[in-house]
Amino acid sequence: MTGEAEAAMREHLIREDGQEDVLAATYTFSTGNERTSAVIRSVVLPGNGDRLVHGNASFTSNYVIRAATEAKARGEGLVLLHSHPGGSGWQLLSGMDHNTESEYERVARGFTKMPLLGMTLAGHDTTWSARLWFDRIKPTWAESVRSVSPKLSVTWNNALRPVPAVTASQVRTVSAWGPRSQASISRLRVLVVGCGSVGLDVAQRLAATGLAQVGVMDFDAVETVNLDRMIGATRLDAALGRSKVAVAVRLMKSAATAKSFKAVSHEMSITDPEGLRVAIDYDIVISCVDRPWARAVLNSLAYADLIPVIDGGIALDTFPDGRLRSGIWRSHTLVPGRPCMLCLGQLDVGEAALDRQGLLDDPKYIAGAGRTEPTRQNVAALSASVSAALLAQFVSLAAHPGGRGVPAPLRYMLAHHELEHSPATTGAHCPYEYETTSADNRTPLTDHQDAWRRTVAERKSRRMPLRLRALAVSEQMLMRAISRLH
Repeated sequence: MTGEAEAAMREHLIREDGQEDVLAATYTFSTGNERTSAVIRSVVLPGNGDRLVHGNASFTSNYVIRAATEAKARGEGLVLLHSHPGGSGWQLLSGMDHNTESEYERVARGFTKMPLLGMTLAGHDTTWSARLWFDRIKPTWAESVRSVSPKLSVTWNNALRPVPAVTASQVRTVSAWGPRSQASISRLRVLVVGCGSVGLDVAQRLAATGLAQVGVMDFDAVETVNLDRMIGATRLDAALGRSKVAVAVRLMKSAATAKSFKAVSHEMSITDPEGLRVAIDYDIVISCVDRPWARAVLNSLAYADLIPVIDGGIALDTFPDGRLRSGIWRSHTLVPGRPCMLCLGQLDVGEAALDRQGLLDDPKYIAGAGRTEPTRQNVAALSASVSAALLAQFVSLAAHPGGRGVPAPLRYMLAHHELEHSPATTGAHCPYEYETTSADNRTPLTDHQDAWRRTVAERKSRRMPLRLRALAVSEQMLMRAISRLH
């Protein structure tokens, strides 16, 4: 849910007189490959006589039917919420609460054709719990409840997502923000899209921070031209044409400090429906891509599916004689309450459309349109600044230093040594932010593509010279030995 919706529901459910209260809302599904999220769409406040507050608060049938009718008209599901004023942490159901939700499951399904979503707010520490009723017998509990705003707040179901043990390698990390923040941050599933110079560095540092699962997505391979920026990639990686995600997984496993670390590789494109479904399985996405179509898909994901996207990039400018004129790097977090890439001027819808048609890589189109091919200058010494900026955004979003969340979008100008806070705000008719919480009903921006699939298939079928294969086997044996020592 958005932070705005969460605040409105909390304000209603936590009463000054200390009694329980109830509330209705609507939701829609955001469907990934392995995880389905219920995204809160709207709050249906009670009217006079819609609920009874007498110690144990209860709904009236009229209120539930009115909320279910509104949900049906929107093509959404029904949410029934109640509070436990003195509760702390993830709340289970009392016998009375179980019977109430079980009875209303039939009403919800009859009107909306969707499961009933039940939620409880613990009044003592304002944490949430949630469950979906796929039948009347027992609910299916959620693994977490996420409130998305410039400060990401997550309530975890410890039974389904236990707190990872703090290891000896994490002592100084935990001392920076405390065991409570570490317990939440370490359970976040983070996906890094793009495993170039910036993405590779970000992925390793997330693993070193103690996250239990980090995913990487890219379908390109390491080339010799990448070795001046991809710190940790080797000449053997380039000679073998090894996938960037394979290199990222190797380096993450080496850097990881979690007792049980899961590195997940996704050799695919975010602009394919398959790639988007993968991204929906994650809690946070870090965008390290420079293509306009990919950035448009991630821009949509941040608002439609309420998955925070941390984005950034670098651009270097040179004089005609080749000397460095200046450089600019930027970082921003895309969440409700912060402007999207389009409103920031960092995304051109026309360029995204051309990229989707493949024209930005077509020499004939480039020549005919009088365009110049994009420059790709970058150096390791400066790409490290971009990864640091993105990681600072991640810490601000997840750990809330000073009680604050992510800042306004930032831009650093190298020649002038100036850091700017962007004054940009949401556009009056922004198509991306208009679709906030639309989830599976989002405007489709992905297409099934064969190009990246061919690239991956050709790389996997390529037969390497015996000398390189022998080196690769030796490397694998060494990595296994190091893993056993670890």
